[in-house]
Amino acid sequence: MSTMSTFSGDETAPFFGFLGAAAALVFSCMGAAYGTAKSGVGVASMGVMRPELVMKSIVPVVMAGVLGIYGLIIAVIISTGINPKAKSYYLFDGYAHLSSGLACGLAGLSAGMAIGIVGDAGVRANAQQPKLFVGMILILIFAEALALYGLIVGIILSSRAGQSRAD
Repeated sequence: MSTMSTFSGDETAPFFGFLGAAAALVFSCMGAAYGTAKSGVGVASMGVMRPELVMKSIVPVVMAGVLGIYGLIIAVIISTGINPKAKSYYLFDGYAHLSSGLACGLAGLSAGMAIGIVGDAGVRANAQQPKLFVGMILILIFAEALALYGLIVGIILSSRAGQSRAD
């Protein structure tokens, strides 16, 4: 007598959930790394001309570093929501977690690129014209807001997991 198990497709759901957690962290950290590196080059270049402005010009590096934290938050939220032994985990849940991770991760990547480019040019320009500092900070805030939008959407999408069926 052979027992044949039926394949519903939901067996692969945790793969998509974990992929979402990894995507959130990896893409956000890529954005953070790029933003830190690009801004850091600008700070180092500017520091040769005006070393007294180095600490004031470190703002873009700090803002880029925060992007990695956004990805970490979503990755932890997603990974704690994946426990197929305790509660059924369907493909809907896996796709919700995947989209959550991609939303946060790709928003963090694009924000990191913007912060890096603005930070590099901004700190160099600030060394030559100190009145540009407030404008640079405002541009950096708007670039950081892009990642914050991704974090918010990621949290909303992640909260949708578990709502596909009544258990």
